[in-house]
Amino acid sequence: MEFLIIIFLVSLPRQPSSHIGFKSYPIVGSIPGLVKNRHRFLDWTVETLSRCPTQTAVFRRPGNQQFVMTANPANVEFMLKTKFDCFPKGERFISLLEDFLGRGIFNSDGEMWWKQRKTASYEFSTRSLRDFVMTNVTVEINTRLVPVLTAAATAGESIDLQDILERFAFDNICKLAFNVDAACLGDDGADGVEFMRAFEMAATIISQRFQSVVSYSWKIKKKLDMGSEKLLRESIVTVHKFADDIVRHRLDDQARSSNNKNEDLLSRFINIEEMSSPELLRDIVISFILAGRDTTSSALSWFFWLLSKHPEVENKIRQELNSIRARTGKRVGEVYGFEDLKLMNYLHAAITESLRLYPPVPVDTMSCVEDNVLPDGTFVGKSWGISYNAYAMGRMESIWGKGCDRFEPERWIDETNGGFRGENPYKFPVFHAGPRMCLGKEMAYIQMKSIVAAVLDRFVVEVPGKERPDILLSVTLRIKGGLFVRIHERT
Repeated sequence: MEFLIIIFLVSLPRQPSSHIGFKSYPIVGSIPGLVKNRHRFLDWTVETLSRCPTQTAVFRRPGNQQFVMTANPANVEFMLKTKFDCFPKGERFISLLEDFLGRGIFNSDGEMWWKQRKTASYEFSTRSLRDFVMTNVTVEINTRLVPVLTAAATAGESIDLQDILERFAFDNICKLAFNVDAACLGDDGADGVEFMRAFEMAATIISQRFQSVVSYSWKIKKKLDMGSEKLLRESIVTVHKFADDIVRHRLDDQARSSNNKNEDLLSRFINIEEMSSPELLRDIVISFILAGRDTTSSALSWFFWLLSKHPEVENKIRQELNSIRARTGKRVGEVYGFEDLKLMNYLHAAITESLRLYPPVPVDTMSCVEDNVLPDGTFVGKSWGISYNAYAMGRMESIWGKGCDRFEPERWIDETNGGFRGENPYKFPVFHAGPRMCLGKEMAYIQMKSIVAAVLDRFVVEVPGKERPDILLSVTLRIKGGLFVRIHERT
């Protein structure tokens, strides 16, 4: 049915109502533009929003389903902070993801969200968590990541670095959040690998619901159990089984032990009566796997690709690492501690610059509960959808000036003291902002900086080809087909 509608749309006369913003046609609204550009959705939105006077545009659907997209920092602050209560996720957004994420922290509003946020906030604020992150990352790097890369260098074979980074991040978050060693990067993680494949498939298909030409078409396919929705259902069965097993084992451990001392995230949620149902705990498990695995692996995959195209940046990072080793007396290959990571200002800047251009969550969507007017004058009606486009924001000359599309870590360095200089989170909302700001930001930087430092100390990562890899727009920003590289040991 969707195919027939596409044929109808592309045969319409080209009489758009406006050349600024998303072009809108009689009856079908802005749908023809989506049909034509769905394969390059993010770059299309960059082109569209950059032409708008305030970097905000209205996407019109048939009926009263209007949708606003913005790349304006003032609007982002209005949505995420000033009028936070007016812009929840909303039932439409939640329903699109509910099959996959249930009512976990990233797919809930109101009291359900607040309780999960409060519990997770306490855990992420403890020093013991930071120490555990450092210890676990170090063990994973030395016992799994480095041996895998060394073997690849010895064999001289091309490997998919994105896949390796996803496995690493998956093992890491399972240990941190649930105290489970999935061993996905090891030789004995078959269950974890099966889960990862199903997880990726589910995330990719569920994200396609947002780009459906007809908003209810996925519901019809789900009802008939056909096509992508059938594949989604089968993938979610695998995802739920893995998460259910984690929850069941932890509940059994709690029941057997009256003196339970587990301090991982899952144990804390189990101890809250309103959240102790197995179904909700499963949703919480899946949400934290999504947050801990997909975001950092996406960020690092694009970072290593960018680094391969900018050897001058890699040289500066290595100079910084050499300087830190000289100052601390560490040898090549020796573990960097938390205090060492704090000295890596240029590496921090390079990773942040990569995040600016390739944010793991490129577009974040909310709904509007009452009529509002954004700071730039755009009207947003009750029940309209609205999103901020972090991918487009990183490419707006109005925000970053000329050369906004260039990879320049120096834009994050303070010229007076050489330290890292942060930015307004509403200008750089890669970690979200306001009450929903990412709790795991520090943990993500610890993991990313530790991995990059360890890899660049020991290896040369060679990425063949000059063209930018194709984007796979899943729940996060992934590289379509993987990032195949050749690894060489440094002499």
